[in-house]
Amino acid sequence: MAFEPFFAREEYDKRLARLRQAMQARGLEACLISQPENIFYLSGLDHFGYFAYHALVVTREGPMALIARSMEQVTMDLFLVNTVFYGFGDGDDRAAVSASVLREMGAGCGAMGVEKASLCLSPMITEGLAAALPALKQRDISGLVDRLRQTRSPQEIAYLRRAAAVADAMMQAAIDAAAPGVNEREIAAEVQRAMVLAGGELPGFGPFIRSGERLGQEHRTWEDHVLQQGEPLFVELAGCARRYHAAVGRLLFVGHALSGCAEMADVCLQAFEAAASAIMPGVGARDVYAAWQACVDSAGLAHYRRHHCGYLIGLGFPPSWVGGSMVVGLRHDSDLQLEAGMTFHLMSWLVGAGSGAASGDAMQGDYFVSDTVLVTEEGCERLTTVSQALRVV
Repeated sequence: MAFEPFFAREEYDKRLARLRQAMQARGLEACLISQPENIFYLSGLDHFGYFAYHALVVTREGPMALIARSMEQVTMDLFLVNTVFYGFGDGDDRAAVSASVLREMGAGCGAMGVEKASLCLSPMITEGLAAALPALKQRDISGLVDRLRQTRSPQEIAYLRRAAAVADAMMQAAIDAAAPGVNEREIAAEVQRAMVLAGGELPGFGPFIRSGERLGQEHRTWEDHVLQQGEPLFVELAGCARRYHAAVGRLLFVGHALSGCAEMADVCLQAFEAAASAIMPGVGARDVYAAWQACVDSAGLAHYRRHHCGYLIGLGFPPSWVGGSMVVGLRHDSDLQLEAGMTFHLMSWLVGAGSGAASGDAMQGDYFVSDTVLVTEEGCERLTTVSQALRVV
């Protein structure tokens, strides 16, 4: 079967043109892109070799250059668009190779943008380039390409819909597998079996499956633990299609729901709907959070605060599904303005919300739901569709 690029050549051309416009506005002669999501977005490279040094060199004109291990040649020949490959051996000096490529491209001096916030750009490279090319002025462009890809094209949205269908299948598998006496490992196995059979790909991280006292350990997952009557079971996971992620989360109850959980679930779902109803092109991310918080406050939980009620989600490589090291959240202090085509992992998390309240008869119990949503011209569309209702397994 012949390989088909994930996107049409015209879409890659538009992405590159937008970056070059931004470069010109900033007075940059070149950019050194190191974040895997941004390399994929511009060049089409999809693989799990990003653990090793990769650098995409973009100049004002001509093809881009991708610097990576020579042994990746076969993959590069298959995937790269608008890009020439430069390989290095495992014993080579990466900074020296990069400096040589920059000189060859006429970008050894002047201003060059680098993604200083990237987890994949080490001081060894930036310091080595500074020593090898003293006339090259490095400028921080962290977030530049990330902002260019915040709104999704029709093809990206199609991949996100596929990812959402995978996520729904994974969550349903968790619900079907969970029961008193079942080991968390069995649930994890069924979730990942469902992922593969539904056409999913390996996600950026997760799935997160944990119960009981580990509920609040937000980035821990399954252990060799047998579910007990009355335990809450947290499940948060993402389906992945063509590296685009759609996440979904549910709090399940083993055997029976604890006292107060039904009432907390009502508040949690009302707050989710308040946030979803606030989502609209032109609305500020802080306004979405404010809608969520206002609903929580009106339920008598004004003491309770979260760092966000969701974040941008879509393109992602390990070690996360958020698309890099910077979480762009629906926060109380965010300056982000929503646009049609953005996708968010929208969350309503009320865990431990009853504790710390001034009133002695404060509502108790826990609840959590999350779904991936798309900002449309009309408002908000849920892409993941598993029922949000309180569920006992």
